[in-house]
Amino acid sequence: MTEHANKPIIHFVHGNSFPAGTYRLFLDQLRGQYEVQASDMLGHHPAYPVDDGWSNLAQELIDTLVARYQQPVILLGHSLGGILSLMVARARPDLVRGVVVIDSPIVAGWRALLVRVSKWIGVDKKYGPARFSEKRKNLWKDRQAAFDHFAAKEIFAIWPTEVLWDYINAGTVETPDGVTLRFTREVETEVYLSLPHVMGRLIRRRPRVPIGFVGGTDSVECAQAGHFYTKKLMVPNYVLIPGGHLIPMEVPLQTASAVLAMLATLQLN
Repeated sequence: MTEHANKPIIHFVHGNSFPAGTYRLFLDQLRGQYEVQASDMLGHHPAYPVDDGWSNLAQELIDTLVARYQQPVILLGHSLGGILSLMVARARPDLVRGVVVIDSPIVAGWRALLVRVSKWIGVDKKYGPARFSEKRKNLWKDRQAAFDHFAAKEIFAIWPTEVLWDYINAGTVETPDGVTLRFTREVETEVYLSLPHVMGRLIRRRPRVPIGFVGGTDSVECAQAGHFYTKKLMVPNYVLIPGGHLIPMEVPLQTASAVLAMLATLQLN
């Protein structure tokens, strides 16, 4: 069991395909005021396979909190991790002091219905992000080759070099043929294909703990999901900063500053 009497405890939950070590620089900015722990890589434990609606992933997070802590903790989650944090806060408020989500949009209303129908007819795999993740390159001769591969891509090119190296070091593992991704593309794809289509329940019965949102002004993911229901759930604790969906990696210092301010607003400091 882990318990720290001097600082409030933050348990961080990562986004899809990014092990917790990817967020090192961002999380380091929080350690002055908080004891920061994390789930390293959800979705890869055989006892918690990815299922439709992510209930197994939420249970994995619940069981982690029960095993590690003897007191409620603050949940901080990015993307996938933010939604799981809200789900856990709603299901087990006894384990959670409060939640801050980072660019985790609430898909509800007609968009949730669209997600549900797309699962039924299989178009989510044809047109959603899963069509890229299932074919993602996942083997390189060494870590430098992996770094060069990602650095050439627009989405990663804007990351500070230090952060991209954190992703390579935390997100790859050596094999006899070179290095490959630790967060498998099969699990990444299953997470995309099993996006919850019942998140409207969070609006109808909010978590009974303080919650807040920090997002990116240029987040394509939030734009696609629509801001209405996310704002409805979070307002007045809804803040945007310059950046995209991956702000903890794009602008880690600015994201940390916004998260610290949100935690203070929620009186979770």
